[in-house]
Amino acid sequence: MNRFKTLDDLDVRGKRVLVRLDLNVPMKDGAVADAARIERQAPTVRELADKGARVILLSHFDRPKGKRVPSMSLKPVTAALAKELGKPVAFAEDCVGDAAKAAVAKLKDGDILLLENTRFHPGEEANHPAFAKEVAALGDLFVNDAFSAAHRAHATTEAIAHLLPSAAGRSMELELNHLNKALGDPERPVMAVIGGAKVSTKIALLENLVKRVETLVIGGAMANTFLAAEGMDVGKSLYEPDHIDTARRVIHQSTESGCAIFLPRDVVVAKEFKAHAAHRTAEAGAVAKSELILDVGPETIEAFEKRLHNTRTLVWNGPLGAFEMPPFDKGTAKAAKLVAAATKAGNLLSVAGGGDTVAALSHAGVVDAFSYVSTAGGAFLEWLEGQELPGVAALASKGE
Repeated sequence: MNRFKTLDDLDVRGKRVLVRLDLNVPMKDGAVADAARIERQAPTVRELADKGARVILLSHFDRPKGKRVPSMSLKPVTAALAKELGKPVAFAEDCVGDAAKAAVAKLKDGDILLLENTRFHPGEEANHPAFAKEVAALGDLFVNDAFSAAHRAHATTEAIAHLLPSAAGRSMELELNHLNKALGDPERPVMAVIGGAKVSTKIALLENLVKRVETLVIGGAMANTFLAAEGMDVGKSLYEPDHIDTARRVIHQSTESGCAIFLPRDVVVAKEFKAHAAHRTAEAGAVAKSELILDVGPETIEAFEKRLHNTRTLVWNGPLGAFEMPPFDKGTAKAAKLVAAATKAGNLLSVAGGGDTVAALSHAGVVDAFSYVSTAGGAFLEWLEGQELPGVAALASKGE
């Protein structure tokens, strides 16, 4: 896939390098509450500074909708950024105009500067050429290390890449290489594990995957809609009667493409949706009208393990059950540990992503055991759907 340039292709010493990060991190009491996203992008910034670049950081924060909102300033992020980098980080009160120009002018080789929230200007989300040109004038080179914002065609993710020599940062490079290995040019057979609440939010995802993988595992509440489509009673379980035809269409498409749809064989049911509720294991077709399906059962996990033995590449998005409530976290945790073990044994490339997925894998204690876990959220989902990501496409066009 490597149609994009990387840091290895740039001569950065003495150059002003604009680096697009995603510093839209959780805050609490004016401080960064979770620095995971900063940690992932720090190597790019550190490498550029160590090579003598004058590093100018760009990022959005929250949704100020083109207006200056003091509570959405990036300034409080500076301390966490400097701590992670082990280097001082200067801050400019704007990302364009006199304040930005003056701050950039002060930079020496190896210095790092964070510019104010790009979304304080309407031209950012509008992908306005004039705004992109104004930002681009601050630098000599552009590096995009914000895969999580790559699905947005914004001025500092897309337009700017056409105005300066551009490359992917290390985090972006790592993400794109793993995504390519997972679905672009994978070692087969490929399995996709897709869970979550609703079929309606993942129609495009399912319809893309049935054409590209050998096995499609469907779990979570969305599996209930598929079970209903197969004529099974799902009791009081969350499902989407309006999308039974959608489920049948996906099943039909899987038959045409030779993809095996893997649905729960047995399920864990309860009469109320709460932690430690009284529960039992039932065959998928034997759920009482008063019961809720809250997890997959041991027979399903056993069948999953057998299928996994012959799988060489796995993509995961979404939990298999109500993982946030014990004991209904068991199915997701057991499946995740099986994937982790196969990965550790060298038999499997495993790539996962999506907010609930990361939380579920963290709960199971296996995040570090997967080949790659994306924190990109929407961008990861759109990639799974087969959509072109504007921020990636802009880099690719520069690298050809």
